[in-house]
Amino acid sequence: MNDLDAQLRELIPRMRRFALSLTRHPSSADDLVQASLERALSSWGDKRAEGDLRAWLFSILYRQFIDAHRRGKRYARMLEFFTGRGDAQPSVERTVVAQSTLEAFEQLPAEQRALLLWVSVEGLSYKEVAEILDVPTGTVMSRLSRARQALRQLGDGEITSPSLRILK
Repeated sequence: MNDLDAQLRELIPRMRRFALSLTRHPSSADDLVQASLERALSSWGDKRAEGDLRAWLFSILYRQFIDAHRRGKRYARMLEFFTGRGDAQPSVERTVVAQSTLEAFEQLPAEQRALLLWVSVEGLSYKEVAEILDVPTGTVMSRLSRARQALRQLGDGEITSPSLRILK
């Protein structure tokens, strides 16, 4: 274990340098390195004995960064969209995410935009929206689900335009 301790101590500055290049913030880089080391130590039994420790740790660090980045983007979009609240001085990242979400929202068909606005912004119940559209409540729920999914996909860059279903 002493050999492992020495190897980890040697690799931590390299990991921190890589994490800093990804996050661009010293405290975030330190958190990322710590989370990566925790993940590595908790899954130590899964590591191949003949594998390169440095490559293994860097891959864990990078996956941790990507996962955290995706979670952060989704959370920020949901918070902004459903609460309508922003920071007094939004960060550049939040501004870009907000602009991306607005652009994605504008690409949605009018019916999906209306559903999202009625329920998420105006606070109308599913029943009230069903009465407006003269459709069953379940139909409103499924259409709203599809609208939210399309918005997520557009915001993540997964599709370039929403798919429309032809209803008879």
